[in-house]
Amino acid sequence: LNSLIRSLNQARIIFPKIEFDIVIIDHNSKKEILEQIEKQLKKSNFKNSIISLDVNEFVKNIKKINAKNENVTENQMSNMSNIHKSLLIAKKQCRDLIYFVEDDYLHQQEAVQEMIFAYERISSQTNKELILCPIDYPYLYTKMDTTNIFLGSTKHWRIVGETLCTFLTSSNILQKHWDKFVSMCQFEHYPFEQPLHDIYKSEYCLSPIPSLAVHC
Repeated sequence: LNSLIRSLNQARIIFPKIEFDIVIIDHNSKKEILEQIEKQLKKSNFKNSIISLDVNEFVKNIKKINAKNENVTENQMSNMSNIHKSLLIAKKQCRDLIYFVEDDYLHQQEAVQEMIFAYERISSQTNKELILCPIDYPYLYTKMDTTNIFLGSTKHWRIVGETLCTFLTSSNILQKHWDKFVSMCQFEHYPFEQPLHDIYKSEYCLSPIPSLAVHC
């Protein structure tokens, strides 16, 4: 969270007219953890909120057997519910760019700034909305995939066909592929992110070279 706030602070200097809003979906964090999160958010001077996840709101819609014909664990149901809640909030509240971030990513200070610059530049070039992943995952280099390279601000960006659940996109993409996004929260695919990968077959998903964040 601290690395993300630092990155947002730098982006705000470059983009003073952009309104940033941090929304945290929390599930069963200890009191001292929540107090630390609140302390960091108060220091950030960004619009922010913490929402407590009620898994019961979503669990009835989750299929209990996954794509590997195994029982879906309680931990995975919690994760799927969290993603579903994030999607619903984004659909309701966001009208521009949305950055879905899992809780185990460390961002470089220029990460948000570069993603905004790259989105603006590349979407204008291609005349398409985009999905941007901040990680240059090593596993994406284990096979011979055809790709295209674009120039961002300080990084090159390449088209990829796979990501995990941390990515930046637009409200238009979210609305356009809503059913696919939500399907990830209702059935445990294998791999889990398969619905995202299906979206990337018709939309440009790009990752930076080199990375803007580290997945811990």
